Amino acid sequence: MAHAPQIKIPATYMRGGTSKGVFFRLQDLPEPCQVPGEARDKLFMRVIGSPDPYAAHIDGMGGATSSTSKCVILSKSSQPDHDVDYLYGQVSIDKPFVDWSGNCGNLSTSAGAFAIHAGLVDPARIPENGTCVVRIWQANIQKTIIAHVPVSNGQVQETGDFELDGVTFPAAEIVLEFLDPSDDGEEGGSMFPTGNLVDELEVPGIGTFKATMISAGIPTVFVNAEDIGYQGTELREDINGDSAQLARFEKIRVAGALRMGLIKTAEEALTRQHTPKVAFISQPKSYKASSGKTIEAGEVDLLVRALSMGKLHHAMMGTCAVAIGTAAAVPGTLVNLAAGGGDREAVRFGHPSGTLRVGAEARQVDGQWTVTKAIMSRSARVLMEGAVRVPGDSF
Repeated sequence: MAHAPQIKIPATYMRGGTSKGVFFRLQDLPEPCQVPGEARDKLFMRVIGSPDPYAAHIDGMGGATSSTSKCVILSKSSQPDHDVDYLYGQVSIDKPFVDWSGNCGNLSTSAGAFAIHAGLVDPARIPENGTCVVRIWQANIQKTIIAHVPVSNGQVQETGDFELDGVTFPAAEIVLEFLDPSDDGEEGGSMFPTGNLVDELEVPGIGTFKATMISAGIPTVFVNAEDIGYQGTELREDINGDSAQLARFEKIRVAGALRMGLIKTAEEALTRQHTPKVAFISQPKSYKASSGKTIEAGEVDLLVRALSMGKLHHAMMGTCAVAIGTAAAVPGTLVNLAAGGGDREAVRFGHPSGTLRVGAEARQVDGQWTVTKAIMSRSARVLMEGAVRVPGDSF
């Protein structure tokens, strides 16, 4: 039986923040994959190596975690006053689908750098030395992200001494601004889809918990760690090996998705694993991070642990960090209360790999809370460039 030969597709493998993924220029994709649909999804699954019942991604570019099972498409922007359109696909590890429902905040950093690497930014806008302001249209969520990318001798400056907990080596700092990051959602435009800063969230078979449900950066359900039996100091290994704990978090996520209007039936959650996120929070406590470094209670305003694609994240998703910063800026949310309450323009929170600072500007307009901007620093680096190969009949 004859088999189709492998084909080569130009691609770049990049780290962005605490994630990494395979980056493509839209024009380099096979023609059937240049438009949304089954062919594109099948291609990305084959590139990553999904679905993989062994959960190892041995036969693909993925790393068998939510942080490393990602594909990105960039193209010159179709939007006025933007440089590039950035489309992100979260590839499921063990199921045959690609989730397009949200953004990856970490890879937003790489999107800015890749846009310059790939020749998608007008050369007139790139300084010989200094900072290139890359205006990104995030196509999944229809939002603007501004990446301040350092440039040296006309090229992206990737090396530097900026350290990011969850990333082993230092690199150059890239400042990201998420403009108007609250999601209009399906409930009529509120940053808080239920209309409340704190809700009583009933989770069938589990219980009823206080929850702050916010759509900013990415839809996120925040609950107090102690209400669900945790300290807020947990690391990945404390949770990810226990299927019963993970199943409980999935029930909380589904209940939150229903209350936020993201899905109409619980069954829909199976094809929307990327959103919403579930995060549990607590007041500051000292703990030992996954690197072995001790994080003292006095170093942080609160502790946050978040789940992505059904597993506790090893650090913090960038989009969830936006949600944390935004919720912290609104007096009365669970996040704000855990951080000590009151007016806040920035918080430093502890996560499993260390700490992260995120700022947000929130204000009330006609009785509704809105956020104009969230800001944080990340870094990005090209790991490999050239082409990925996939069997020609895989899509």
